[in-house]
Amino acid sequence: MEITHRSDDFFIEGNIKTIGDFQTIKHALDAFIKHSTSVKLTIKDSISVTSSVIGYLTKLVLKDKIAVEVCVGNGELINLFEELGLKELLHVRNIA
Repeated sequence: MEITHRSDDFFIEGNIKTIGDFQTIKHALDAFIKHSTSVKLTIKDSISVTSSVIGYLTKLVLKDKIAVEVCVGNGELINLFEELGLKELLHVRNIA
């Protein structure tokens, strides 16, 4: 997994599947949200995300009041967010 950052957009390529991936995402977003109230996360091709990433994004919205938008390139991942009832909370949309 690789994460890059431009403006308020974070781009993730590769599968999000390990605790290390979660820590990389969390570290990047934590540093950014100290100075922002919104963040856009583009997950280009991962077919899943770890529960720790889901929990972290939910915390950003509900506790920290950060506006999160998740743009997803894989239909299976969109279905996962929908099944978990997080599509509206995280403003999930398809980029494909």
